[in-house]
Amino acid sequence: MLELNPIEHFDLFNNPKSNILVIYTGGTLGMDYDEAGSLAPCGFDSVLRRAPVIKELQINLSVISFKIPIDSSKVEVSHWQQIAKVIYDHYDGFDGFLILHGTDTMAYSASALSFMLEGLNKPVIFTGAQLPIASPRSDAKENLVTSLEIAADTKNGKPVITEVCIFFNNVLLRGNRSKKVESQQFDAFESENYPILAKAGITIDYQWSYLRTPVVEKLKLHDQMDASIVILKLFPGLSEPVVEHLLNSPDIRGVILESYGAGNVPNESWFLNLLEKGNQEGKVILNISQCNGGKVIHGKYQTSSELDRIGVISGEDMTTEAATTKMMHALAHYSNITDVKTCLTTPIRGEMN
Repeated sequence: MLELNPIEHFDLFNNPKSNILVIYTGGTLGMDYDEAGSLAPCGFDSVLRRAPVIKELQINLSVISFKIPIDSSKVEVSHWQQIAKVIYDHYDGFDGFLILHGTDTMAYSASALSFMLEGLNKPVIFTGAQLPIASPRSDAKENLVTSLEIAADTKNGKPVITEVCIFFNNVLLRGNRSKKVESQQFDAFESENYPILAKAGITIDYQWSYLRTPVVEKLKLHDQMDASIVILKLFPGLSEPVVEHLLNSPDIRGVILESYGAGNVPNESWFLNLLEKGNQEGKVILNISQCNGGKVIHGKYQTSSELDRIGVISGEDMTTEAATTKMMHALAHYSNITDVKTCLTTPIRGEMN
């Protein structure tokens, strides 16, 4: 496992509203200027100094951080496993969890955590920033403060949020419905196929009918992931040798097929034959749309009518991030291909309709 620093406790109150564990992985939010004037990852005490208003939330904070903070473009399965294990190990000791994470792979990490943590009935909120907290115009302070407020929020003595979410730019999104769509503006994330869970203005307005129903079962950790998959994105001019090379690879167990529109694919015989051959050889092929919104509907157009027959399964309205991490989860936990396909086509964490 990755090395972690010891937990730091920032116990500011004798009777706090909530006890939140912050997991600091790295990313833009937690950066400050060093003695040379360059931006570098800083400790959480520096973050608190930059956002003193956190003290007004009446929350006690504890922080655990990666010994070596990472850029989110370097995130691997082992990082997801470490984060999930921290939450599992400390689940009974805290009311909620806040994960500070870089934006580039945040939607992948949030999706992965949703599948790793079964029976979650406490908030796990991801947030980050487009500008470092040391920047005068940074979005870090608002994202951090409001994420903590949401993680601590209760109704009738129970947490309001009981799932893995992303909070960014004043909106709370289901983690496995989110994707990063913007690199230059503050509204970095969207959730085209599922409504926002809350919007933060003068008050935090929750969309109660869209929140996950709390569960009563005990938290289970499923931290095994099988990353022997590939994403095959269709584009005009995609050649037979390329597709054949990918589908014939003995190291590939699953294929995420990013098709056009409502699940449309080229209907040339070579392409369909290669997909059918891959399915017959035990590879799981999951069809999702390249579009941010909408869903895959096999047979809506003639160009997708053959996919069911040759064994390609529909990912419905899943994002690429959710489909990728769910396939890793399914391949790691089921040895029977039928069970893998059943898992992929069945909603298990609110990731598909």
